[in-house]
Amino acid sequence: MVHEAGSGSNGPKLIRSFGVLQLTMISVGATLGTGILVILGDSVPLAGPAIWISFVIAGLAALFSAVSYAEMAGLVPVAGSSYSYTYATLGEGMAWICGWCLVLEYAVSVAAVAVGAGQYVNETVSAFGLSLPDAISQPPGSGGAFNLPAMVIVLLAMALLVRGAKESAWINTAIVIIKIVILLFFCVIAFSAFNSGHFEPLMPMGAAGVSAAASRVFFSYIGFDAASTAGEEARNPQRDLPRAIMLSMVIVTTLYVLVAVAAVGAREWTWFEGTQAALVQILQEITHQPWIAFVFSVGAVLAIASIVLTVLYGQTRILLSMSRDGLVPKVFGRVSARTGTPVAGTLIVGIVVALTAGLIPLGALADATSIGTLFAFALVNLAVIHLRRKRPELKRSYRVPLYPLTPILGSLMCIYLMINLGGITWLVFAGWMLVGFAAYFGYGRRHSKVAELSAEEYRVLATSSFDDEPVKVGQR
Repeated sequence: MVHEAGSGSNGPKLIRSFGVLQLTMISVGATLGTGILVILGDSVPLAGPAIWISFVIAGLAALFSAVSYAEMAGLVPVAGSSYSYTYATLGEGMAWICGWCLVLEYAVSVAAVAVGAGQYVNETVSAFGLSLPDAISQPPGSGGAFNLPAMVIVLLAMALLVRGAKESAWINTAIVIIKIVILLFFCVIAFSAFNSGHFEPLMPMGAAGVSAAASRVFFSYIGFDAASTAGEEARNPQRDLPRAIMLSMVIVTTLYVLVAVAAVGAREWTWFEGTQAALVQILQEITHQPWIAFVFSVGAVLAIASIVLTVLYGQTRILLSMSRDGLVPKVFGRVSARTGTPVAGTLIVGIVVALTAGLIPLGALADATSIGTLFAFALVNLAVIHLRRKRPELKRSYRVPLYPLTPILGSLMCIYLMINLGGITWLVFAGWMLVGFAAYFGYGRRHSKVAELSAEEYRVLATSSFDDEPVKVGQR
């Protein structure tokens, strides 16, 4: 896998252009804003004023998994993220399950975030006395025909990724800085109207409500997974990926808790029911200044765009790795010699995600994303334990602290949050996995690169070191 890193299924290589700043910004860009800007109105009614505790719980679960990701990212610096880590440790079958969950996690999370853009676009144009009709700003089932803003944002991100990863990363870095500034701007204004009485009672829906909200907002923390998909485009992945993952987790969790406390302090928790752009509405009610709401809405649209950009990037790189292993069609692994990006795969993923964002409501998308994310994270924690036992001699640029307690707690917390998701979400997940098994045995297993190896070739590959020359299929 390390020998193959950087190449597509048709020969041209990805371009190594990312340093620790770009990697951190990819991670922050894919994470920061989702839980606050998009699903706060769906999450606060579940947890009440204790929504900040839900963010802490989700953040702890993500942190335990993040340190496992950091170890695996330094050890297996390739584009497939947890799919590749699982492939390297638990084998092709478990890797397919993980990869299939990642397809659900990434594609659906892009759609879920893009869906939330419609209301912020409406808030932006309202400064000019305009509004988008529900027919083109709401999905079916929510009073509209399709969500046009969501589709446009996904398609614009797709077009930017096709042009080149380096250009996309610098644009994302600039947008992430804007995003951090507007969230801090919100906190300053919201704390001016802070009322500590809004936190009594702290948990009106009980501990079960706090856990349910934590499960829902967990998909807000998948950003560090997106950073790990850049392993083949990082200049020094063994050093920079662990640093970027840990730094981004600190930044994101701190800002999420700060904004959640500020929002609930400014408005009672019952106020959030049914709101889709809660933060901008709070600013309007506190300041009564349309220009403040306009500036924040523009910043929110940019923030959502950066999430869509980085998560869509991660999806295309995971499919590239799966294509290289023969588990999905080669079209997803074809890298353009001119741009150094998987153009065809990016176009296919972008169009499918745009249609999903335009036609499916937000709530169902958020929960489906969380369950796929949690399952993949649990597998990465198990991969760390497995590889520590089987290959303790491997050189690791980062080691999980308090091993094996940390990866065990990471797996258990992921399982706990999965259990707290609703029955419908589990049915959707089961249906998705059944489709995945059919795809694996119908296509992936028959086209697998491992399946093409002879027993002797497999034995040589399994016992070779990273310094050995790779064994080609058909070579004896």
